[in-house]
Amino acid sequence: MNISFRQLRLVLALAETGSVSGAARMMHVTQPTASMQLKDVADAVGLPIYELVGRRVYLTEVGSELARTARAVAAEWDGFEQRVGALKGYTRGKLRVALVSTAKYFVPRLLGSFCMRYPEIDVSLEVLNRDGVVARLRNNLDDLYVMSVPPKDLELVDEVFMANPLVVICASANPLAKKKSLSLADLTGQRFILREEGSGTRMAVDHCFKKLKFRPDLRLELGSNEAIKESVAGGLGISVISSHALHGNVREHGVSVLKVAGFPVESHWHVVHAKGKKLSPIASIFKAHLLASS
Repeated sequence: MNISFRQLRLVLALAETGSVSGAARMMHVTQPTASMQLKDVADAVGLPIYELVGRRVYLTEVGSELARTARAVAAEWDGFEQRVGALKGYTRGKLRVALVSTAKYFVPRLLGSFCMRYPEIDVSLEVLNRDGVVARLRNNLDDLYVMSVPPKDLELVDEVFMANPLVVICASANPLAKKKSLSLADLTGQRFILREEGSGTRMAVDHCFKKLKFRPDLRLELGSNEAIKESVAGGLGISVISSHALHGNVREHGVSVLKVAGFPVESHWHVVHAKGKKLSPIASIFKAHLLASS
């Protein structure tokens, strides 16, 4: 089977962009050239590697397997280039990180300080909900993943690097904001606005409430911290969110942190990758940078 490394890169670009034109742009070739090269790959394999449904490209089973192989080969080559660079006395290459949306409040700052030390590094940062990050983890699309609740059904290298306290917030105009201490029972008549099911925050909150035998009166489930803060500030209810979403403040944009017994709930940020995955030198350095940030 005669497939060049550049053709493998093209297959990988096709998998990542979902279109021949997108793959062509990524590889800096014309669309006809990309189409011809992909046909040559399919001929070499002996089976179709993708099918076109409407305007969307879908990889076939063998195409998906080839993309996984291409990704592994590309990762090995990138790692080799980085190791050679290290021997020459410099660090350059690409770092791929996927993180859950709440981590966007602090990971970019850590990346900023990292990139100041290693200015020749290119960074790819994916900010998604937890399901999206877990999907990328399953498909080994990135070097490292940052989340608060790693999946239990995968074999992972999992390290805690920062606290993620969860706090109760209400509108600053809510009379509860003036109370010096509250119990969960004091919140019985309040309507709750919580993150969507499946998010790390929601999983931690549900576990906490179940442990304390408290059933919140749920009004809304929302998929972003910003939407939750706006809804709480507007008087629609109270919520439990990561303190990082408040930038570490007890008051922010019309909301205030309540002093409720049992809160903040202890939670942590984890940096994970698949067990057995060989991290590139850059990924290893950035992981050490995260662990040192705590």
